[in-house]
Amino acid sequence: MWRAGSMSAELGVGFALRAVNERVQQSVARRPRDLPAIQPRLVAVSKTKPADMVIEAYSHGQRTFGENYVQELLEKASNPTVLSSCPEIKWHFIGHLQKQNVNKLMAVPNLFMLETVDSVKLADKVNSSWQKKGSPERLKVMVQINTSGEESKHGLPPSETIATVEHIKTSCPSLEFMGLMTIGSFGHDLSQGPNPDFQIEVGSTNVRVGSTIFGERDYSKKLTQDKTTADPKA
Repeated sequence: MWRAGSMSAELGVGFALRAVNERVQQSVARRPRDLPAIQPRLVAVSKTKPADMVIEAYSHGQRTFGENYVQELLEKASNPTVLSSCPEIKWHFIGHLQKQNVNKLMAVPNLFMLETVDSVKLADKVNSSWQKKGSPERLKVMVQINTSGEESKHGLPPSETIATVEHIKTSCPSLEFMGLMTIGSFGHDLSQGPNPDFQIEVGSTNVRVGSTIFGERDYSKKLTQDKTTADPKA
Protein backbone atom coordinates (compact mmCIF):
# COMPACT_ATOMS: atom_id res chain seq x y z
CA MET A 1 0.00 0.00 0.00
CA TRP A 2 1.37 3.43 -0.98
CA ARG A 3 0.83 6.52 1.12
CA ALA A 4 1.35 10.08 0.00
CA GLY A 5 0.20 13.59 0.85
CA SER A 6 -3.25 14.88 -0.01
CA MET A 7 -2.12 17.97 -1.95
CA SER A 8 -3.34 16.43 -5.20
CA ALA A 9 -6.77 15.76 -3.71
CA GLU A 10 -7.20 19.45 -2.90
CA LEU A 11 -7.04 20.17 -6.64
CA GLY A 12 -9.88 17.78 -7.44
CA VAL A 13 -10.40 14.05 -7.83
CA GLY A 14 -9.65 14.03 -11.55
CA PHE A 15 -6.35 15.87 -11.09
CA ALA A 16 -5.43 13.61 -8.17
CA LEU A 17 -6.11 10.46 -10.18
CA ARG A 18 -3.91 11.65 -13.03
CA ALA A 19 -1.11 12.53 -10.60
CA VAL A 20 -1.32 9.16 -8.85
CA ASN A 21 -1.33 7.24 -12.11
CA GLU A 22 1.70 9.18 -13.31
CA ARG A 23 3.60 8.33 -10.12
CA VAL A 24 2.66 4.67 -10.47
CA GLN A 25 3.95 4.63 -14.05
CA GLN A 26 7.18 6.31 -12.96
CA SER A 27 7.68 3.59 -10.35
CA VAL A 28 6.90 0.87 -12.87
CA ALA A 29 9.52 2.30 -15.22
CA ARG A 30 12.14 1.79 -12.48
CA ARG A 31 11.41 -1.92 -12.14
CA PRO A 32 14.20 -4.39 -12.93
CA ARG A 33 13.76 -5.67 -16.45
CA ASP A 34 13.70 -9.30 -15.32
CA LEU A 35 10.32 -8.76 -13.58
CA PRO A 36 7.08 -9.53 -15.46
CA ALA A 37 5.70 -6.50 -17.30
CA ILE A 38 2.37 -6.44 -15.46
CA GLN A 39 0.49 -3.17 -15.25
CA PRO A 40 -0.41 -2.46 -11.59
CA ARG A 41 -4.07 -2.13 -10.68
CA LEU A 42 -4.92 1.14 -8.90
CA VAL A 43 -7.46 0.64 -6.10
CA ALA A 44 -9.00 3.96 -5.04
CA VAL A 45 -9.76 3.60 -1.32
CA SER A 46 -13.04 5.42 -0.74
CA LYS A 47 -13.75 4.57 2.91
CA THR A 48 -15.68 7.31 4.77
CA LYS A 49 -16.17 9.14 1.46
CA PRO A 50 -19.66 9.75 -0.01
CA ALA A 51 -21.00 7.94 -3.02
CA ASP A 52 -20.82 11.06 -5.17
CA MET A 53 -17.02 11.09 -4.85
CA VAL A 54 -16.93 7.50 -6.08
CA ILE A 55 -19.10 8.52 -9.02
CA GLU A 56 -16.81 11.48 -9.74
CA ALA A 57 -13.72 9.26 -9.74
CA TYR A 58 -15.53 6.78 -11.98
CA SER A 59 -16.33 9.60 -14.43
CA HIS A 60 -12.57 10.24 -14.67
CA GLY A 61 -11.89 6.64 -15.65
CA GLN A 62 -11.32 4.93 -12.29
CA ARG A 63 -13.02 1.55 -12.10
CA THR A 64 -11.63 -0.21 -9.02
CA PHE A 65 -12.48 0.95 -5.50
CA GLY A 66 -11.62 -0.37 -2.05
CA GLU A 67 -13.54 -0.30 1.22
CA ASN A 68 -12.57 -1.40 4.75
CA TYR A 69 -15.93 -1.93 6.41
CA VAL A 70 -18.61 -4.36 5.28
CA GLN A 71 -21.65 -2.24 6.15
CA GLU A 72 -20.23 0.89 4.51
CA LEU A 73 -19.33 -1.07 1.39
CA LEU A 74 -22.75 -2.70 1.19
CA GLU A 75 -24.55 0.64 1.45
CA LYS A 76 -22.25 2.43 -0.98
CA ALA A 77 -22.26 -0.35 -3.57
CA SER A 78 -26.06 -0.65 -3.31
CA ASN A 79 -26.60 3.08 -3.83
CA PRO A 80 -29.01 3.38 -6.79
CA THR A 81 -27.00 6.22 -8.38
CA VAL A 82 -23.76 4.25 -8.10
CA LEU A 83 -25.45 1.22 -9.65
CA SER A 84 -26.84 3.23 -12.57
CA SER A 85 -23.86 5.56 -13.13
CA CYS A 86 -21.04 3.05 -12.58
CA PRO A 87 -21.99 -0.17 -14.40
CA GLU A 88 -18.36 -1.35 -14.70
CA ILE A 89 -17.33 -0.63 -11.10
CA LYS A 90 -15.26 -3.25 -9.27
CA TRP A 91 -15.31 -3.31 -5.48
CA HIS A 92 -12.43 -4.69 -3.42
CA PHE A 93 -12.86 -5.45 0.26
CA ILE A 94 -9.59 -4.51 1.95
CA GLY A 95 -10.42 -4.61 5.68
CA HIS A 96 -10.28 -7.39 8.23
CA LEU A 97 -13.22 -9.71 7.61
CA GLN A 98 -14.91 -11.38 10.57
CA LYS A 99 -16.61 -14.66 9.79
CA GLN A 100 -20.02 -13.42 10.97
CA ASN A 101 -19.90 -10.73 8.25
CA VAL A 102 -19.05 -13.03 5.35
CA ASN A 103 -22.62 -13.51 4.11
CA LYS A 104 -23.25 -9.77 4.21
CA LEU A 105 -20.09 -9.13 2.19
CA MET A 106 -21.07 -11.72 -0.41
CA ALA A 107 -24.28 -9.75 -1.00
CA VAL A 108 -22.38 -6.64 -2.13
CA PRO A 109 -23.23 -5.74 -5.75
CA ASN A 110 -20.22 -5.85 -8.09
CA LEU A 111 -17.91 -7.36 -5.46
CA PHE A 112 -14.76 -8.16 -7.40
CA MET A 113 -12.09 -9.14 -4.91
CA LEU A 114 -11.47 -9.94 -1.25
CA GLU A 115 -7.89 -8.91 -0.43
CA THR A 116 -7.74 -10.09 3.18
CA VAL A 117 -8.13 -13.85 3.51
CA ASP A 118 -6.03 -14.63 6.58
CA SER A 119 -7.00 -18.17 7.58
CA VAL A 120 -8.11 -21.47 6.13
CA LYS A 121 -11.35 -21.24 8.11
CA LEU A 122 -12.16 -17.84 6.59
CA ALA A 123 -11.36 -19.15 3.11
CA ASP A 124 -13.75 -22.07 3.64
CA LYS A 125 -16.52 -19.77 4.90
CA VAL A 126 -16.13 -17.37 1.97
CA ASN A 127 -16.02 -20.25 -0.51
CA SER A 128 -19.23 -21.75 0.90
CA SER A 129 -21.07 -18.42 0.96
CA TRP A 130 -20.03 -17.47 -2.59
CA GLN A 131 -21.05 -20.95 -3.77
CA LYS A 132 -24.53 -20.48 -2.29
CA LYS A 133 -24.83 -17.14 -4.07
CA GLY A 134 -24.68 -19.02 -7.36
CA SER A 135 -22.39 -16.61 -9.17
CA PRO A 136 -21.13 -17.91 -12.54
CA GLU A 137 -17.65 -16.53 -11.77
CA ARG A 138 -15.26 -17.38 -8.97
CA LEU A 139 -14.57 -14.70 -6.38
CA LYS A 140 -11.04 -13.36 -6.65
CA VAL A 141 -9.11 -13.44 -3.37
CA MET A 142 -5.72 -12.50 -2.00
CA VAL A 143 -4.06 -14.05 1.04
CA GLN A 144 -2.93 -11.49 3.60
CA ILE A 145 0.54 -12.04 5.06
CA ASN A 146 1.82 -10.25 8.16
CA THR A 147 5.37 -9.71 6.90
CA SER A 148 6.25 -7.16 9.58
CA GLY A 149 5.32 -9.47 12.46
CA GLU A 150 3.42 -6.69 14.24
CA GLU A 151 0.66 -7.80 16.63
CA SER A 152 -1.47 -4.82 15.62
CA LYS A 153 -1.79 -6.18 12.08
CA HIS A 154 -3.83 -9.06 10.78
CA GLY A 155 -2.50 -11.65 8.37
CA LEU A 156 -0.89 -15.05 8.31
CA PRO A 157 2.67 -15.59 9.45
CA PRO A 158 4.86 -16.16 6.36
CA SER A 159 5.41 -19.79 7.41
CA GLU A 160 1.71 -20.60 6.80
CA THR A 161 1.50 -18.99 3.37
CA ILE A 162 2.11 -22.00 1.14
CA ALA A 163 -0.30 -24.31 2.98
CA THR A 164 -3.08 -21.71 2.92
CA VAL A 165 -2.65 -20.94 -0.77
CA GLU A 166 -2.62 -24.65 -1.60
CA HIS A 167 -5.82 -25.13 0.41
CA ILE A 168 -7.58 -22.36 -1.53
CA LYS A 169 -6.44 -23.79 -4.85
CA THR A 170 -7.41 -27.38 -4.08
CA SER A 171 -10.35 -27.10 -1.68
CA CYS A 172 -12.11 -23.81 -2.51
CA PRO A 173 -13.48 -24.22 -6.04
CA SER A 174 -15.51 -20.99 -5.88
CA LEU A 175 -12.44 -18.87 -5.13
CA GLU A 176 -9.71 -17.71 -7.52
CA PHE A 177 -6.36 -17.10 -5.85
CA MET A 178 -4.86 -13.88 -7.23
CA GLY A 179 -1.78 -13.33 -5.09
CA LEU A 180 -0.50 -12.11 -1.74
CA MET A 181 -1.27 -8.88 0.12
CA THR A 182 0.92 -7.40 2.81
CA ILE A 183 1.10 -4.18 4.79
CA GLY A 184 4.64 -3.41 5.85
CA SER A 185 5.89 -1.68 8.96
CA PHE A 186 5.23 2.07 9.08
CA GLY A 187 8.18 2.43 11.44
CA HIS A 188 10.75 1.36 8.88
CA ASP A 189 14.01 3.34 9.14
CA LEU A 190 14.37 4.93 5.70
CA SER A 191 18.03 5.68 6.42
CA GLN A 192 18.51 1.93 6.05
CA GLY A 193 16.97 1.97 2.57
CA PRO A 194 13.40 1.86 1.19
CA ASN A 195 10.81 -0.22 3.00
CA PRO A 196 10.66 -3.34 0.80
CA ASP A 197 6.93 -3.79 1.43
CA PHE A 198 6.15 -0.43 -0.21
CA GLN A 199 8.34 -0.65 -3.31
CA ILE A 200 6.14 -0.76 -6.37
CA GLU A 201 9.36 -1.25 -8.32
CA VAL A 202 9.83 -4.79 -6.98
CA GLY A 203 6.75 -6.08 -8.74
CA SER A 204 3.58 -4.94 -6.97
CA THR A 205 0.49 -5.53 -9.09
CA ASN A 206 -2.10 -3.98 -6.76
CA VAL A 207 -1.63 -0.42 -5.45
CA ARG A 208 -4.05 1.10 -2.90
CA VAL A 209 -4.31 4.88 -2.61
CA GLY A 210 -6.94 6.74 -0.57
CA SER A 211 -6.56 10.24 0.87
CA THR A 212 -4.20 11.31 -1.93
CA ILE A 213 -7.17 10.92 -4.29
CA PHE A 214 -10.15 11.78 -2.12
CA GLY A 215 -8.68 14.05 0.57
CA GLU A 216 -8.26 13.47 4.29
CA ARG A 217 -10.84 11.24 5.94
CA ASP A 218 -13.41 12.43 8.48
CA TYR A 219 -14.02 9.54 10.86
CA SER A 220 -16.49 11.53 12.97
CA LYS A 221 -19.22 10.72 10.47
CA LYS A 222 -18.54 7.01 10.34
CA LEU A 223 -21.51 4.70 10.59
CA THR A 224 -22.29 3.56 14.13
CA GLN A 225 -22.88 0.05 12.88
CA ASP A 226 -19.36 -0.14 11.53
CA LYS A 227 -17.98 0.89 14.91
CA THR A 228 -19.77 -1.98 16.58
CA THR A 229 -18.87 -4.65 14.06
CA ALA A 230 -15.35 -3.69 13.03
CA ASP A 231 -12.42 -5.34 14.77
CA PRO A 232 -10.41 -2.64 16.61
CA LYS A 233 -7.26 -3.92 14.95
CA ALA A 234 -8.70 -3.55 11.44
